[in-house]
Amino acid sequence: MKPTLIVLAAGMGSRYGGLKQMDPMGPNGETVLDYSVFDAIRAGFGKVVFVLREDFAEAFKEGVGARFADRIEVDYAFQKLDDLPEGFSVPADRVKPWGTSHAVRAARHVVDGPFAVINADDFYGADAYRVIVEWFAANNRSDGKDHYAMVGYPLRNTLSDHGSVNRGICQTDDSNLLTDVEEIVDIARGDDGVPRGSRIDGSIIEISADSPVSMNFWGFTESYFAQLEDHFTTFLKEKGSELKSECYIPTVVDDLIRKGLADCEVLETSASWFGVTYPDDKPHVVESIAALIENGAYPSPLC
Repeated sequence: MKPTLIVLAAGMGSRYGGLKQMDPMGPNGETVLDYSVFDAIRAGFGKVVFVLREDFAEAFKEGVGARFADRIEVDYAFQKLDDLPEGFSVPADRVKPWGTSHAVRAARHVVDGPFAVINADDFYGADAYRVIVEWFAANNRSDGKDHYAMVGYPLRNTLSDHGSVNRGICQTDDSNLLTDVEEIVDIARGDDGVPRGSRIDGSIIEISADSPVSMNFWGFTESYFAQLEDHFTTFLKEKGSELKSECYIPTVVDDLIRKGLADCEVLETSASWFGVTYPDDKPHVVESIAALIENGAYPSPLC
């Protein structure tokens, strides 16, 4: 079975200032998403699911999704604030969705096999899609636990010169399996060039620029949805009353590893990652895509 690509596109890009998922980056008006789906198709994905918010779904379908309908199966899922496990309700003053795990959970009814997860506004590079499809093809171990994967990038290649970022900082063993992944927020280089960020408890830490980080490019089997449901239910019991609490994918994976329910291989890639967290990041992305086209990595126009 060909894997499905889940694209997390529900965010409005609050720091960026608009729908960056629809912002042209290529020389012929291509968006980052155009390149992501192009890379997914040629790597061997069979379906793409866009996770959206309902308030801009029609504009997204017409402006983005329709462009791919004749090349790959396309479906949609909606991240709704009140889409919660039975017995839970939204706190009266909460307006923010429940995080990336909640977004993945929204696709549970339209995915029925192995799947990868990416952010809509991140450029991961063709090799990243290739290595994760190869991993799916080889992922046939039966040893009592589930086996997942993550494409890892060094932290130094994922920072923005224009503001702070959030990253899942990873530790691995000699087999390149994740031993620990921690979501660190507000990471930025200090005046001394050393990256620093905040743990979930608010404490500040220094981070090695060589640390492998999660850029939310994950490979899962369908069983992940049941495990996610259990974790998300526990999260809501503990933090559901907080107005800004979020359930992150790295936190779920870390919990599964610690409980011995799953392992997660960190996949190395030769691809370059870049993203558009802030408006000032856009020129770098435009220049980087132009260089890839010049080197023959992509046709122009793309389609």
